[in-house]
Amino acid sequence: MSPVYDLHSAFGYRLALVNRIIDRRFENALVPLGLSRVNWCILLAVGQEGHATPSDIAEFLGIDRTATSRGLRRLENDGLLTRQNGETDRRRTQVHLTQKGQDHLLAANRAAEENAAHFRAKMTEQDGAALIDILTKLTTDETRAVPNL
Repeated sequence: MSPVYDLHSAFGYRLALVNRIIDRRFENALVPLGLSRVNWCILLAVGQEGHATPSDIAEFLGIDRTATSRGLRRLENDGLLTRQNGETDRRRTQVHLTQKGQDHLLAANRAAEENAAHFRAKMTEQDGAALIDILTKLTTDETRAVPNL
């Protein structure tokens, strides 16, 4: 007989559940902006972190080039960013936010901060600091690439 496994009290299950709850709440806040979480991450990578090529964006986010290209295409179609071939190397695409993209990034960042504040309010300041410390320890020496982000 195999050992009994209590799924609902399992460490991985609880982490995954919390992640899904936080993500769902945030994704619902992005709906009025017409953004997905990945689209917001791309806007953030370009507009806030200064990543200007699809490869840099994909590496920064830890997602594959296909997902990055799909997101860039959608954001460009929605008028949130532009893609241009480089002046010296025509193969190197440069990505820039439009004013509309900057406005959407600002609104999405406000939604992200509100979402984070909602969950931080459920903990003491010490609990929050301890949680960040624990999560940092759990990700130490682990790969950062997260397919299907």
